[in-house]
Amino acid sequence: MSGLASGLMFSAPWALLLLPLPLLVWWLAPPHRERIAAIRVPFFQRISERLGLIRGSGSVVRKRRYWQWIIGTLVWLLLVTALARPELEGDAVTLQKPARDLILAVDISGSMDQQDFLSPAGERTQRLAGVKSVLAQFLGGREGERVALIVFGSKAFVQAPLTTDLDTVQELLQLTEVGMAGPHTALGDAIGLAIRQFETSDIQQRLLILLSDGSDTASRMSPINAAAIAAQQRVKILTVGVGDPHGESDNRLDIDTMTAIATRTGGEFFFANDQQALARVYQQIDALAPKKVDSETFRPRQSLAYFPLALALTLAMLSVALHMLERADWRREAAS
Repeated sequence: MSGLASGLMFSAPWALLLLPLPLLVWWLAPPHRERIAAIRVPFFQRISERLGLIRGSGSVVRKRRYWQWIIGTLVWLLLVTALARPELEGDAVTLQKPARDLILAVDISGSMDQQDFLSPAGERTQRLAGVKSVLAQFLGGREGERVALIVFGSKAFVQAPLTTDLDTVQELLQLTEVGMAGPHTALGDAIGLAIRQFETSDIQQRLLILLSDGSDTASRMSPINAAAIAAQQRVKILTVGVGDPHGESDNRLDIDTMTAIATRTGGEFFFANDQQALARVYQQIDALAPKKVDSETFRPRQSLAYFPLALALTLAMLSVALHMLERADWRREAAS
């Protein structure tokens, strides 16, 4: 690239080397000369004077007028300029594209309705409400990443597919209610559904954050087997437990399984029993797996080649029109 002025660039500046080409042709390739048969005319001098012709040494080269030289030169300059592809360069634009896909799998089984989750003020709130509050802050720091939301209970469902529209993910998260996916907990199915979501992506770095307060009671595939498949698919799983490890059998947080899931995929298990602890967990997750975004900077360019082309065409048409007018004048004079 080369530029003549601020913002004006030539994409093919080598084309400017063609500017002296007409001079080289005029110098190296003079008019063609050949001998041809002719008839002697006794009054040739009078015909030549009448037609305004100048005799040469056996050949006739039409003389061009000054305006023809000027228009021809301008047309050639404009054509070469267009061939050099002038472009107007704009200000630099930086685009961010995700370098990692992140899926949040949130447990919304019946046990998430329990009012034992402590708020920063020390008040007991619903587990899911507390999780939503902290997740909203976490999502606010994922700008530029592709995020998906999966909710699961007895079944697992995709609430939001992989997208960079985090506002929509936030809205869908807030609309989620306990029991929408059934009363039980299907950890393995949630992992399997996340794997299928990752299969549609060509991004290599894949992270699943699995949040639950219970033990697996409804999966068709065991969570450990699902984690093994996730490891084969290069999916890293971070598990977060927010339940009671000493609760009843179905509602008891299965720390061993949650830890095994994370370990099998190279991730970690975190435990949080209140909003402050959960917020610290997500801070640790940010440190363990910071936001991954690739930046690409480019300058938009607008082609200006049509300007010299249009002007060259206009001049060429003007030249043809003037030439036709001269020939018409010459014919009228010859007729008279």
